[in-house]
Amino acid sequence: MAAQDTPEWKTLSALADARTEPVLPTLVNHEHRSKDMSFSVAGCLFDFSKQKADEKVLDALIALAHAQQFNQRTVAMFTGEKINTSEQRAVLHPALRDGAPDAPTLLKQSVTSVRQRMIESAVDIRSGNRAGYTNKPFTDIVHIGIGGSHLGPELVVKALAAHKTTHINIHFLANIDAGDFEHAIANLNPETTLFIVVSKSFNTLETQINALSARSWFLERTANRDAIAQHFVGVTSNLAAAEEFGFSEENLFPIWDWVGGRFSLWSAVGLPVLIALGPENYSAFLSGAREVDEHFTSAPAEQNIPLMSALFATWNTNFLGTESLAILPYDQRLDLLTDFLQQLEMESNGKSVTQEGEHVSHTTMPVLWGGVGTNGQHAYHQFLHQGTRRYAADFILVAQDPYQKSEHHNWLTANALAQSQAMAVGLSSPDTPQRAVKGDHPTTTIVLEELGPRQLGGLLAVFEHKVFCQGVLWDINSFDQWGVELGKALAKPIYAELTQENNPDIEQDCVTRALIDHIKQAQNTHRT
Repeated sequence: MAAQDTPEWKTLSALADARTEPVLPTLVNHEHRSKDMSFSVAGCLFDFSKQKADEKVLDALIALAHAQQFNQRTVAMFTGEKINTSEQRAVLHPALRDGAPDAPTLLKQSVTSVRQRMIESAVDIRSGNRAGYTNKPFTDIVHIGIGGSHLGPELVVKALAAHKTTHINIHFLANIDAGDFEHAIANLNPETTLFIVVSKSFNTLETQINALSARSWFLERTANRDAIAQHFVGVTSNLAAAEEFGFSEENLFPIWDWVGGRFSLWSAVGLPVLIALGPENYSAFLSGAREVDEHFTSAPAEQNIPLMSALFATWNTNFLGTESLAILPYDQRLDLLTDFLQQLEMESNGKSVTQEGEHVSHTTMPVLWGGVGTNGQHAYHQFLHQGTRRYAADFILVAQDPYQKSEHHNWLTANALAQSQAMAVGLSSPDTPQRAVKGDHPTTTIVLEELGPRQLGGLLAVFEHKVFCQGVLWDINSFDQWGVELGKALAKPIYAELTQENNPDIEQDCVTRALIDHIKQAQNTHRT
């Protein structure tokens, strides 16, 4: 039965229709509201007390989860069933951090073996035991990937910069734009630069072009083809293509088909994280995520943080009509979190067909956007407080002040709490309507004890499992991404036309044809 046809869905619709007045100004003043609606895991507090849900709504949401077989589908994921039905693949990224104890034994042994190789390689690189072709230790690493092969490692390395335990500088290259390439390799010495190329298929266009340019850059400066093996490390499932590129077998790390790109941070894709943080901090990072795995598979529904996150998101999106989710981290170190979550959530759940391939008749993934505070308060918060769109928001705060500048940190925290408060209670101004703030916008507040490896690992794992729960509630496959393929296919004939004379055998719509002709004319004019 489709989700929207269940009795539980209809109950929630009736509860939403019965609401006539703002509810948050009342709910936030319930004495035990915060205690009843706040839960902790891996050093992270999740406060749902500013969600627009009372006991009746929460009971109905949990009933919906059971109707959609949440428990059975969770067991299916963690035991290795092929829940990615369109590609006939298992979804076992928790096994990468030992968070799936019931996964197949051979799979877990393979994970342990690859992780040990990662640790040994990282230790050798960090210590200088592994050096470049002139025996100089590496001073710089360029990580080449895109999407799930890029966003996670860059977020973690930058967010946990205070926990970095190596002198090696780590750079990230993703965009096919030559400007990104030039920025990444500016002022680098080929003798002391190591490239990590990450592509599950090893034919992702952006990564392939950037890797080829990196190899050309290296060869132009060293004229030593044999040295490529010492300066290039690959992470891929296509080992044969990587060896043909020039990678040596000992410098290749596998990605398994049961690891989706946007869930691959915990695999060898996270090698830059291990190199930057060192084995001890890296272990804490995995441990924080594993704590969440254990919580997710054992906590009752009404205390299960990823499930509660997904339930409130469903309530907001499908029953209260929110159109977007604003991610508002109040810590500069988390300025890439929104980018990471955009891919994790929107690529996973931006779907319009059910598991059975039927068109969904309800809304799925809202637009996810946002940015770091307090900058946003002087930009789009005006839209949030007095605009006409319905939205929900997640505030992410860090309790500990890493810089020992209490005036800065306390003002930062005060602003975050004040913005969340304003979104909940608003401001009545009958005499000056231009000053009125409607309020009654649902928000979640997440407080990390500190921004350390354990806390960040736990935070990201919660969001991962939230994605799975949303897919269950909406009856969609969160683990494929067929929609991104069309644009890739259409780009190939357009590229061919941009690089040669017009080919009458290539058909284009009139508008695209005109744009191609204009761009080619402009290019030719510039050349002459």
